[in-house]
Order: sequence, then C-alpha cells, then structure tokens
Amino acid sequence: MVVTDVAEVFVPLLDGFLVDFEESRSVVTNLLDQIPELFADTNESETIFAPVIQAGMEALKAAECAGKLFIFHSSLPTAEAPGKLKNRDDKKLLNTEKEKTLFQPQGNYEALAKDCVANGCCVNLFLFPNQYVDVASMGLVTMYTGGTLYKYNNFQLDADSLQFLSDLRKDIKKKMGFDATMRVRTSTGFRATDFFGAIYMNNTTDVEMAAVDCDKAVTVEFKHDDKLNEDTGALIQCAVLYTSMSGQRRIRIHNLGLNCSSQLADIYRTCETDALINFFAKSAFKAIMSQPLKTVRDILMNQTAHMLACYKKNCASPAAVSQLILPDTMKVLPVYMNCLLKSCVLAGRPEIPTDERAFHRQLVMAMGVADTQLFFYPLLLPIHSLDLKSDAVPAAVRCSEERLSEGGAFLLANGLSMFLWLGGSVSPELIQGLFNVPSFAHISTETTSLPDLDNPFSKKLKHILEQIQSQKPHTMKLMVVKQREHPEMLFRQFLVEDKNIYGGASYVDFLVCIHKEISQLLS
Repeated sequence: MVVTDVAEVFVPLLDGFLVDFEESRSVVTNLLDQIPELFADTNESETIFAPVIQAGMEALKAAECAGKLFIFHSSLPTAEAPGKLKNRDDKKLLNTEKEKTLFQPQGNYEALAKDCVANGCCVNLFLFPNQYVDVASMGLVTMYTGGTLYKYNNFQLDADSLQFLSDLRKDIKKKMGFDATMRVRTSTGFRATDFFGAIYMNNTTDVEMAAVDCDKAVTVEFKHDDKLNEDTGALIQCAVLYTSMSGQRRIRIHNLGLNCSSQLADIYRTCETDALINFFAKSAFKAIMSQPLKTVRDILMNQTAHMLACYKKNCASPAAVSQLILPDTMKVLPVYMNCLLKSCVLAGRPEIPTDERAFHRQLVMAMGVADTQLFFYPLLLPIHSLDLKSDAVPAAVRCSEERLSEGGAFLLANGLSMFLWLGGSVSPELIQGLFNVPSFAHISTETTSLPDLDNPFSKKLKHILEQIQSQKPHTMKLMVVKQREHPEMLFRQFLVEDKNIYGGASYVDFLVCIHKEISQLLS
C-alpha cells in the first residue's frame, strides 16, 4: 500500500498500522529486506523530508498514542513537496548582520514541529550527508520535540557502521517520558524568565516536550526582581507531567530550597562555574538566532569581565592593580569562557561548514552540565602511565600541546569525538600491547577500534574507553593520530588551551585580554 499524495499525507487504514513487534517480527523483517529491492531501479534523485515526518505523526495519531520516530536521511530535500529546501549556504554572510539567517529555519518546519509536540510525536534524526543539508531547518523538528540528532559526515560502511549501530541501539533502549509538560514555580522575590533545551514553548510558563529522556537537560534562567528573605531562603518547584513508556500518566516533582545572602562574598564562594558555562553557552547559542555574532561574543566578554571586576572591587583583599584576582570557585571560568568563544558555533570562519555549526548548536542546547563541561574542555589522559596493578584511571592533564610528549600516548574525548594520539618515540611494548604490530610505522590510522588482545594493557584501556562511552549519549568514533602526520591538525583543534588554527586566542592571551577589560572597568 503506497500513499502517493505528499502534499496532504494521510493514514490509509482507519485503525492505523502500528503492530506488536514481537508478534509481527517476521513481517517487519521482510519489509525491511524488500525496501532496497523495491527502489533498486528508481530514477528519482530528489528527496522529500517533511511529509515523512507528517506520515509518522499521523500513524501515531491514528493509534491514539505518543511515540518516537526514527528518520534516516542523507540529502537536501529538493523535491516539490512541503518542506522543500534550497541551498542557502552562503559564506559571504559570515561576520555580517545576516549571518544569523544561516541558523534560522526555512519553510514550514516550525509549524510541523508544533504539530508533532501537540501529538506527542518525538523525532530522532540520523543524517548521513556528503554535502550541505541545512541542519538548521531539518533539525528543528528534532530539537522542538525532545529528539536527538545524529550526524555521520561522508558515511563509510567499514569505518562508521559500528558508531551508527551503537547510537541506534542506545537510542532504542532509552527510557523515555512522552507528551510531557514542565512548569517551574518559585517563592516571592524571583521568577523563571527563560528556558533553554530540546523543548517547545507555546507561552511563557509551560515547557512542552513531545518526549524527554535521561540525556536531555533544561536550563532555566531566574530573575531576581524583589526582596528575598534570608531566613526562609528561595524556594523552587519543578513539576513534570508525562506519560510513561507503559502508558501511565505520571507527575514528577522536584522541590529545592536555596540559601539567600546579602553578602556578595557568599555568592562568589558558592558559585557553580560548570553550571554558569552551561547557561552562558545556551544563552549565546540562542542569541545567535537574532543577533550578529560579534555582538554575542562581546556580551560574553563583558559579562565575564563584569563578574570578575565585581569580585575584585567588593570581595578581594586589597592588591596591586596589575594583579588578576579570581575567586576560588571561578578559577576555571576564563579557560571555559575562552573555549566557548573558540567553539565552531561562535567562530564564524569559512573553513567551518555551516551544518557543523548548526549541529553543534543543537546538541549543546539540550546538554546537561557534565556534558557541556566535557564538550568545551575535553578530557586528556596520559595512557602511557596506566597503572596495571590498580583500577585507577591516570589523572587528566591540561589540554595543551605542552603536555604531550614524544614518548607518550594520550587519549582525548569530548563527548562527540575521541582520539588516540601517539608520540613518534612511543615504546614498542605499548604499540605491541595495543595494536599487535611491531613498530610505530606499522600502526594503521584507518582503524576506528582497538583489536581485542589478551594482555593487561589492552584490557585496561578498552575498559577505560567503555567507561567513557557509557556515560555519553553519542558514541564516539575512535581516531588514531600519529605525531607529525596530517590528521594531527584535526586533533590539535581540541587542545583548547592553545591558539587554534582558526585564530582563537590561547588561554594565556585570553587572560591578558580579560585582565585589561577588568582594569578598564575598575578605573
């Protein structure tokens, strides 16, 4: 049964066509086997996208249940149908007033997303692009419905199938809540004013999500607009009404009481820098939809300088004007802020694909605090110093070329990418233990996984890799990088304390710059 009408998609069966998978397993498997054969001789080169989502939503609607769609797509939908997109990837718009239009969706995707949310239809999108596909438009439905976006550039079966299958398997197994509404209430003196996440908002108070899972986080901005009581503190209640996977309607409530203080020093003493960076990243990534990139970057610099200048003026013990003084809880704020400013979303360089920027923007908007922390400042582990007699993981080192050594091997991970960097003089024992080859020259950089070898070093490293992978929603494809070989350029972009190839400042240069800003504010 084929529905040929793409303009007004409908479900051809009154009862819908959802089935119990266990009962109908053989029928589903047969259909999946037949699909490539059915379209083996097609001459159709143009694709559609929005009507596919519409069809899935109508199927769930007919069955009167919420659910999750898995969409697999590889190209810009250019066929004559709702949701048709045109290529608008114009590098001339970079660093102009119109750059923001690159992140704004085309067409009727906002209306489609709204319909999906109203019907409890979550859309997960797996993209396999070889060129521009307009992630800003196609990914919008995924973001508004609480879905997850996966992207595999220039997909190769041998190199990328493990990553894709792992992502798909993880997503199918996720525990979900469907058709969710969240509301945040506060005691007097302050109120929730803005919300950031994989969410849709029809009004200023109700956060709507077609689905919510353990990997999504909503960041809330509160405005302090009246007197707070130091005795009773500030009270926050977050309530989520949702449908469980078994079909029960449930409500989950979190109550939180926070201390209030009239002393600025107390505020700085209890500051959560990781949460601050999550907030600044999301608010900046939301702002680029409506403001020029330079304005957004300047706002981040000004906010950082103002916070630190306020501390130096009101809380720090008197010191020389030339000294840069940071609160203990905010020692890492400048390094994280520099990483955020250097991120590909805010970089605005012609070498960085627009789709890659839109993809990163969408992922960060749904991230929790631990995920943004790792994403902006990757984990760098010296694996040549693994202690095989203990379960301990080697202490992470700072993300800078200074920390690398010719005789070392380092593992770098940021939640999306994973690298194994090998120094030119790394020991033959380590090479043999990990790759089962005799020398550095024999190591293949084409490999995307380590072989299963029966030795303590290999087992320990594989265990560490599994640990890191298990804590993150996206599967990270391993890239083996040899010192002084071409792929090292890509690896170096993740050494975030150094000056990067797109012109981003080193951490030391950024400190000098922020210190100058603080001095100007105080003078």
